[in-house]
Amino acid sequence: MAEQPSDPNMNDYNAGQIQVLKGLEAVRKRPGMYIGSTSARGLHHLVYEVVDNSIDEAMAGHCTQVDVTVHADNSVTVVDDGRGIPVDVHPVEKLPGVELAMTVLHAGGKFDKSSYKVSGGLHGVGVSVVNALSSFLEVEVHRNGRHYHQSYEKGIKTKELEDLGPAEGTGTRVHFVPDGEIFTETVFNFDTLSSRLRELAFLNRGLQITIRDERSDEPEEESFRYEGGLAEYVIYLRGARQSVHDDVIYFEADRPEAEIELAMQYDTGFSENTHTFVNNISTHEGGAHLTGLKAALTRTINDYARRNKLFKKSDDGLSGDDVREGLTCVLSVRVMEPQFEGQTKTKLGNSEVRGAVETAVNEHLAIWLDENPKAAKAIIEKSLQAARARDAARRARDLARKKNALEGGVLPGKLADCSLSDASLTEIYIVEGDSAGGSAKQGRDRSFQAILPIKGKILNVERARIDKILANVEIRAMITALGTGIREDFDIEKARYHKVIIMTDADVDGAHIRTLLLTFFFRQMRELIEAGYIYIAQPPLYRVAKGKQETYAFSESEREQIVKRLTNGKGEEARGLNIQRYKGLGEMNPDQLWNTTMDPDGRTLLQVTMESAAEADSIFSRLMGDEVEPRRAFIEKNARYVRNLDI
Repeated sequence: MAEQPSDPNMNDYNAGQIQVLKGLEAVRKRPGMYIGSTSARGLHHLVYEVVDNSIDEAMAGHCTQVDVTVHADNSVTVVDDGRGIPVDVHPVEKLPGVELAMTVLHAGGKFDKSSYKVSGGLHGVGVSVVNALSSFLEVEVHRNGRHYHQSYEKGIKTKELEDLGPAEGTGTRVHFVPDGEIFTETVFNFDTLSSRLRELAFLNRGLQITIRDERSDEPEEESFRYEGGLAEYVIYLRGARQSVHDDVIYFEADRPEAEIELAMQYDTGFSENTHTFVNNISTHEGGAHLTGLKAALTRTINDYARRNKLFKKSDDGLSGDDVREGLTCVLSVRVMEPQFEGQTKTKLGNSEVRGAVETAVNEHLAIWLDENPKAAKAIIEKSLQAARARDAARRARDLARKKNALEGGVLPGKLADCSLSDASLTEIYIVEGDSAGGSAKQGRDRSFQAILPIKGKILNVERARIDKILANVEIRAMITALGTGIREDFDIEKARYHKVIIMTDADVDGAHIRTLLLTFFFRQMRELIEAGYIYIAQPPLYRVAKGKQETYAFSESEREQIVKRLTNGKGEEARGLNIQRYKGLGEMNPDQLWNTTMDPDGRTLLQVTMESAAEADSIFSRLMGDEVEPRRAFIEKNARYVRNLDI
């Protein structure tokens, strides 16, 4: 907690401003209602809730540094140099402000507009929920020249607020141990935490955020501070993709409805990469601010092109998809009273924000285009190329529809569909190769399992425009089978299955095909991933048999354990032991495939989730893009983690 000069606003923030909405009892009984889940996702959410309090202080102009430490015992400490949580006694509740914040749901300064103009955790459940779900939590406050301390166990106070004596500076330190009785996973992932902290550093220009992991012999530490803010974020997100214009388009606008900050840059790729935030919260479902941004981009770029006679007679103007092809964009708005749709806070509902964003983008982007005619011409030429490719794709789609090949007609001939029509009960296996597809078709439960074999490696959509994508036979078969359409035509309500399971061989080619499929879903049907519909099958690596007894191993270590058990520790050399390494799914007969990989009662499926769309985009661009050097660097950095590689 760093030394800070006396702040004239300190007196504006006291315990009396903490408004109380009762009730903490349900948190331990139903933790998923407050943090989403009790798995790894919910575990990491605890850290985010504590950090968000520090970030709110930073947004209010009172915090310059946040330090996060994961200790050897997997406990976490978050320290900031903000004003410190109030310690004076609340006039109504008769408890110190810090105790209210730690023990009462919906207690926080964020409900009082004079304390925080904007903040992320507007439901006010944050740190009290962390306290309730921690086996131990202690809070220290430096405020008013004094050092205060209080501790809790499972949300229950174990010690009154103590004054430990004089202290310099101001700030808050929270140390907590997640409760193993609540969480199914209690080990924090350093990369997951650092990804979110990096994002927060980009969104809060000039704020220093440090994360330290003390769980290994050589502690790992990363520090983030970006004076360029969102402009640097766009460069980070664009990664290795070549830019169309040199400078990032950037502006800030302060309007009554919202504070608006936008950074954007075009690259030579074909994917749109737009990220929106409200009060530092990622709104991956978009909302009013994204609608305003899209409308302004389309209108302003079309107006500029017409005004400067950049359209040919054959050009009909540019659509929204045309002007966003190859765009990397970050929009951050700060709203005093945001209205989020649903508890997940992923879609902004404030209609007035749409107009504010649209007006601001129209104004500032128009000025930038006028001042940078060379870059403006390059952007519009790229958009025109996208429009022509989209027109070719539309004509190809229309022709396909007439032939009943894409929608409303005959399903792909290679698809073995299921008999049930309720999508919530059905699943489709996308299987590598006709041989494995044959085994899967014979081994499946025909009532709810559909099988779609694909031949070889599909097109890498990271390097292709929409017309090329739709010309690929295997991709067309998947689009038709799934029924949702893609991109602007996508409609998740039309999904024919609520489980889409990728099943490939356990070798290098299988991994490559799986990655190509995931790239396709991420770029063309991202909503399927966000809805939790995409899964990866886990076929066994080995069959270990002794006499009539056979067991399957899904990893090297599991194989070793099975061998020890079947041979009483004598090892693979023992007679009568038959170990088969499956090189491909086609080597398994239908019964084996069903028992190990397809039977819902015995199989293991990995659900594909996307904690950070920005990080996912960066990885796909690095691994699947045109640039070789970033891919080489990634392989060199991560090669040491490879445990099993078939050549």
